[in-house]
Amino acid sequence: MSKGKESKPHIGIYGRRNHGKSSLINCLAGQDIAIVSDHAGTTTDPVKKSFEITGFGPVILVDTAGIDDSGELGTKRVERTLRTLDIIDLALLLVTDNIWGEYEDDLVSKFNSQDIPFIIINNKSDLKAPSAAFRKKVSEKSGADLFEFSVADKRNYEELINLIRITIPGHSLRTPALLGDLISYGDIVILITPIDVEAPAGRLILPQVQAIRDILDNDAVAIVLKEREVDAFLRKTGIRPALAITDSQVFVKADASIPHDIPLTSFSIMLARFKGDFENYLKGTPKISELKDGDRVLLLESCSHHVACDDIGRTKIPRWIKNFTGKKIEYTVVAGLDILPRPITDYALVIQCGGCMITRRQLHNRLQPAIKAGIPITNYGMAIAYVQGIYKRAIAPFVNGVSDGENYL
Repeated sequence: MSKGKESKPHIGIYGRRNHGKSSLINCLAGQDIAIVSDHAGTTTDPVKKSFEITGFGPVILVDTAGIDDSGELGTKRVERTLRTLDIIDLALLLVTDNIWGEYEDDLVSKFNSQDIPFIIINNKSDLKAPSAAFRKKVSEKSGADLFEFSVADKRNYEELINLIRITIPGHSLRTPALLGDLISYGDIVILITPIDVEAPAGRLILPQVQAIRDILDNDAVAIVLKEREVDAFLRKTGIRPALAITDSQVFVKADASIPHDIPLTSFSIMLARFKGDFENYLKGTPKISELKDGDRVLLLESCSHHVACDDIGRTKIPRWIKNFTGKKIEYTVVAGLDILPRPITDYALVIQCGGCMITRRQLHNRLQPAIKAGIPITNYGMAIAYVQGIYKRAIAPFVNGVSDGENYL
């Protein structure tokens, strides 16, 4: 299965084999994007499809293998199906023929334990309508009402779209401002963007593009500079920006170039506040000072990319932490949304990237095991700012909106 790389809401389709999951996806998409067959078990691995549901908006539907798949391969398919629970914002559980058993009980239990909203759909209602006794059983077992639907005649189609709209978490659809609460009409924001070996050829990285767009959306002015141009620009123009945002890797240079009465932060910290668990990042970052010889640190990169010789996660952050702590620490880097190689409790600290390529829910789900286990978490930009002595300045623009924010300054 391809990893989560979209910020659109993810809707997972679940149920037993031959319950019409792929047919439902085709129905919602208005086109044949999933293979449909009368033979049970046609869908073997989770498949993600991005499109727009008419009357709703852009989403990613995740088509999964039957939860009742059997045999050695079937067990592996079910495992992959269950792993999709970490990336979805809404679950659609399909049932047919008045059948409800341990498979459905187990899925509902998992939905509830992971706080995933769900809709239970009685599919193929044109062939067999749900009985009153079955409706009662579903309600008692799941706490949810049974929604009657049929791909064949699209009965209750508009009602299903509306139910999806009101059930999916609001944060999955909102596009909150990255910087809108920090800048005003006409403000000037300087974006410091080094062009080095890790910069993508011919383009900017996504957080930089998102910042530019958000600044424009808020009727402010974005000025984009390489780090070595900042001093001359400020000196020649006399401009005093309302805010400066830098790539974390040149924090020290930016801190020296931007006057200290001008707020300064980084793209990574901007994203940490935008979609990360910012309060837990604030609590976890100072734990860097408590690392000991032999501790393990987990670095989570939520996308896969070409590894440069001076990669930030694999090389620079470990080097900066070593220089700061003087300790011998072991590092594990996990890219994408892969399974961790060790239990989360083996790590003394988790450092998460900005998460620009995944959804807010995917990022929070990625961090939940560490939070539940009491393992401190932080973010690439916040960790870099901390070990380079710029932490208080870097988080200052954002902590006023955080409970007990004064405790972090």
